Amino acid sequence: MATLHYTKSHEYIKAEEGAYFLGISNHAQKELGDITYVELPASGAEFSEGEVCCTVESVKAVAEVYAPLKLAVVQPNERLNDHPELMNQDAEGEGWLIEVTLADIAALGALMDAQAYAAMEK
Repeated sequence: MATLHYTKSHEYIKAEEGAYFLGISNHAQKELGDITYVELPASGAEFSEGEVCCTVESVKAVAEVYAPLKLAVVQPNERLNDHPELMNQDAEGEGWLIEVTLADIAALGALMDAQAYAAMEK
């Protein structure tokens, strides 16, 4: 079962069977509207906490996606190159942006759980 950890800026890290995936929350994709293009980093790229790691373009706006923790890219979600709408259909599932490794897995504890994130959205 996947566990999601959220940031105030609407990114998430999903922990699933020993792998970690970065994406934007369902709330964020709704705010953006129809997503038309995603710029993803290459495998092996490294980002510090707070650094822009991806860009998401929609019919409404261009949004920068920030690394919530220090991380390295294992692989980008190549399916988004041809099907960016996956982010609208399943942002917290098949619409993830990049698979990552975390420099400090314990740092996930500093992010919000789903209940705290939902409370922030109200």
